[in-house]
Amino acid sequence: MALIRTADPDRTRASSEGASYLYVLPCAGEDLLKLGFSRHPLQRMQALHTRYFEFFDLDRAFLVETETVRDARDLELALGHAIALHSAPMPLLVREAAGGHSEWYRGAGEVLASEISALAVRGYTVHDPLRPWLRRELLRGREDLFTWASTLLDGLAGEPEWLDQPQTAALRQHALDTLDAYAAVDIPVADVLPDLLARWYRDATGNAGRGG
Repeated sequence: MALIRTADPDRTRASSEGASYLYVLPCAGEDLLKLGFSRHPLQRMQALHTRYFEFFDLDRAFLVETETVRDARDLELALGHAIALHSAPMPLLVREAAGGHSEWYRGAGEVLASEISALAVRGYTVHDPLRPWLRRELLRGREDLFTWASTLLDGLAGEPEWLDQPQTAALRQHALDTLDAYAAVDIPVADVLPDLLARWYRDATGNAGRGG
């Protein structure tokens, strides 16, 4: 399971080696996007917003795969210069602890799309749209959901209905955010969850088919 980070791990020297990604994440329903790079784009999206699969438009977002972090950083700098006039404030709904205060742009979609097309011609692997890539990433962690769910239930003395109590509101939201991400990309999860939690999720979402 990908863990939510409180800062961008790719801004540190320790993570400067290995494959990386340039990411472009448009906000759903807005002409606003986040430009950046990361070795772990899924973790980065989770850090920026717990319901990243709704906050960002998965059908307009995309990644450019690079061989090194330096290459991804250089692409980010070049594209950032190209759209500097479109710089915009960070949305209020983005988690401040994620360190995503900069590289937000408004009205830069067409310019970036043209630039990314040129990168594809140069031989870069472009994951456009993001949704299929995200589905593959979440599928890789699907089998780990049982362990995650069992740990969650251990903290509730095995009683998932406790998730509906006021004192467990934060835990309930975390459970919904985690499982809703799979539903957003049509990945069933009921068969890999403990029966108690699978039933709670079905009832909580009000949709017998959701997540299962």
